[in-house]
Amino acid sequence: MGETSAVVLVEPTLGLRSPPMSRTPPTPPPTGGPHPAALVVYTDGACRGNPGPGGWAWALDDDRFASGYDAATTNQRMEVLAAYQAVLTLPGPLEVRSDSTYVVNCFVKQWHVGWHRRGWLNSQKQPVANRDLWEPFIDAVLARDDVRFTWVKGHGTDTMNQLVDQLAVEASRSGQGRTGGDFTFPPPPGPRPEPSTVQVSLF
Repeated sequence: MGETSAVVLVEPTLGLRSPPMSRTPPTPPPTGGPHPAALVVYTDGACRGNPGPGGWAWALDDDRFASGYDAATTNQRMEVLAAYQAVLTLPGPLEVRSDSTYVVNCFVKQWHVGWHRRGWLNSQKQPVANRDLWEPFIDAVLARDDVRFTWVKGHGTDTMNQLVDQLAVEASRSGQGRTGGDFTFPPPPGPRPEPSTVQVSLF
């Protein structure tokens, strides 16, 4: 996402880790519209340099939010991590709204089914980028069976999309994150390989 002026600072600082890789094929994701009582969360990621310093954020409203920072990352990783952290933190039913087609299409178009079928290779027969984030994220979504994903236009008139963009950009600039609201947050992920290139092959 492009840089914008921030309105809220965000916490805690969370890095990334490479979890154990599961080899179990996924169950097809849930279909249909969002649950009528779904909690709606907006997510976004930002990166200065791509790769470079980055930030991620999710928010339910102006008072309930979280974000984090990574010193060396990519915009795609921050988009994925924002949604992943929201799914780990918030109870369901949950609707994740993101302006990232990279995040939304993984589930709406079921890219992850092909990734598993091909042994974590994309349609170009190359290793799936950001597998260390995607694999536990996908597992978490499929295990819950109460998460839906919706695409929203970025840099538009949606005030909540603007808010998470501002939170993510601020985290990338300040080198730290903050939280608002009373939540039990997942433990910070550990170290992971440094990004070297911007990944453009999506599925």
